[in-house]
Amino acid sequence: MASEELIAALKAADAVQFGEFELSHGGTSEYYVDKYLFETDPTCLDLIAEAFAERVADSDAKLAGVALGGVPLVAATALKAKRPYVIARKQQKEYGTANLVEGHLEEGEEVIVVEDIATTGQSAVDAVEALRDAGAVVNRALIVVDREEGGRENLAEAGVEMEALVTASELLADAEE
Repeated sequence: MASEELIAALKAADAVQFGEFELSHGGTSEYYVDKYLFETDPTCLDLIAEAFAERVADSDAKLAGVALGGVPLVAATALKAKRPYVIARKQQKEYGTANLVEGHLEEGEEVIVVEDIATTGQSAVDAVEALRDAGAVVNRALIVVDREEGGRENLAEAGVEMEALVTASELLADAEE
């Protein structure tokens, strides 16, 4: 899938917005990519799942979605790729099994993280740590949008290669014209 097709779909879903926005890490931005708008849009979700499925085709790794935004992405990708997945929580539940990783995961199993947007990449790094603590081997993360604000570098420090479908530079290229 060409990133141009995904960029057009993200914009058609109104997922790319301009103004002043506070980001989860506390910073501000003149643009915002609304993951809930693109994750609930069937065209965007299908394009993303297809692209992610193509990227995991050469591997037998299980998939892991980062709660909450990565869950619809990993579920759709798992269906396209015909493979199981787990969910990495941001924090443990205080009831039931109190797991940080939900789903069946074997010790030593290779897992590829699926995430929506990487700004600093901290959510993905936290998920990687939770998965590793649960016994997984994690070396790759698939991201829809790389905001190019340190996420790739932070994941690299954690020993994880980040693959983004679209970068902020690509997404905003025509906004600067």
